[in-house]
Amino acid sequence: MSYGPKPWQQLHWDERAAGNFMGGGAGCGLLLFTTFAGADGMLRLVLVFLALALIGTGLLCVWAEIGRPLRAINVFFHPHTSWMSREAAVAPLLMASGAASLLWPQVQPLAAVFALAFLYCQGRILKASKGIPSWREPRIVPLIIATGLAEGAGLYWALAPWWGQGPDWAWPALGVLLLARFVAGSGWYSRLAASLQKRPASLRAVDRTKPGYVVGSLLPLALVLIVWLAPLPAAVKLPLQVLTGLLSTAAGSFFKFMLITRAAFNQGFALPHLPVRGGR
Repeated sequence: MSYGPKPWQQLHWDERAAGNFMGGGAGCGLLLFTTFAGADGMLRLVLVFLALALIGTGLLCVWAEIGRPLRAINVFFHPHTSWMSREAAVAPLLMASGAASLLWPQVQPLAAVFALAFLYCQGRILKASKGIPSWREPRIVPLIIATGLAEGAGLYWALAPWWGQGPDWAWPALGVLLLARFVAGSGWYSRLAASLQKRPASLRAVDRTKPGYVVGSLLPLALVLIVWLAPLPAAVKLPLQVLTGLLSTAAGSFFKFMLITRAAFNQGFALPHLPVRGGR
């Protein structure tokens, strides 16, 4: 039997910290999917600009969370020990190469590489938070990456049909990413549920994230299969594509918001041997 305070909800990272994971993940996923889908013309410019705007908004959110924003430069000083420092080091390279790709499309693959590195850093930031069981679970890294990629693919398909673009393979690719998010989320949840059985408050908090990767993955996945396999007229297919894309992105954002602000219970601490007055 263990003794000590019960786990409590962490309050250091709030909605602004969640905004960094929401905007950064979706923006990186959008930049990656835009690159590999081969978007061109005005659609490419719109999608790259939107991706950079989302990443920049996320960085502004986390900067606003700092109690002393003018000391934010200190985040760059510990890349050898901190994944947050590594994320901060990748961010200028990502933003600079992304901005350059607006003028020179050949730079865009380099920006995509930095986007993948940024997304990976976000997953490792959560895994490194050893005091939060729902964050330190190793499967959080593939879950964060799969969520960001699915969000980005969703944004792509919410906008690409309006320009009459989108290769045939990119549609089932969204379905694969949604399935990957569901599988990664289910594995992450099952391991947490087994370890948090004696912490009902923590487990209930984790339960609140489930719609983000269960309903938010399976419902758009069903729509992907309908649009891909059913002979639908264009007047029906286009709004379904947009709806599927928006659902994919909204579900991922909801999951990360709940993960950061609601499911982040501290582990608490245990005192297996309590001192007894008068005893040895």
